[in-house]
Amino acid sequence: MTAQAQDPYRIGRSGGGEGEETTGRGEGGPASKRTTVGYGFWIYLLSDIILFSGFFAAYAVLAKQTAGGPGPRDLFGQERVAIETAALLLSSFTCGLAGVAAERRNLLWAQAGLLATGMLGAVFLGLELSEFAEMIGKGAGPQRSAFLSAFFGLVGLHGLHIGVGLLWLGTMMAQLWVKGFQPQILRRLMCFNLFWHALDIVWVGIFTMVYLMGVAP
Repeated sequence: MTAQAQDPYRIGRSGGGEGEETTGRGEGGPASKRTTVGYGFWIYLLSDIILFSGFFAAYAVLAKQTAGGPGPRDLFGQERVAIETAALLLSSFTCGLAGVAAERRNLLWAQAGLLATGMLGAVFLGLELSEFAEMIGKGAGPQRSAFLSAFFGLVGLHGLHIGVGLLWLGTMMAQLWVKGFQPQILRRLMCFNLFWHALDIVWVGIFTMVYLMGVAP
């Protein structure tokens, strides 16, 4: 019996070539740095989803509490919200393309994808801030009713995450330009992709609950 047959942890690792990264238990050693970083960032995202869940629950309870003031049908412009949604969903696509280009070590397309993601995210955030400004100018600020407090809290929390994401994106572009495709840069870019896609998922929930269900007859 050969040494390889005696060692069950070698099964599936033969023929992989020299320098192949081995992970898992036994002689393969601990999980790779990319795996542990990704796992840790998923834990953060789950905690963030719990935070958003609380704001969603508060909005669901307070959505009808307008205190005689304006409601969703009086305030929400569907055309602007449609543009916001299209911009954010498209930014998720370009963010994914940037991640693929980075994995293939293509700096030009990685930077182009990140730039497009940032521009689309900025369009989304600008439209959202203009909506807030118009509502406050009409006297429909967060202090007007419980409904508006819940609305500004939920949508504003998401907008805050978008703003932080744009700062992170700019940092990633600078690091890629200066340091190139170093392992730690690729791990950070992976985490940014997870973060940005999660914000898209949260926005789909906001779009459905706040803007679609809010104006439904």
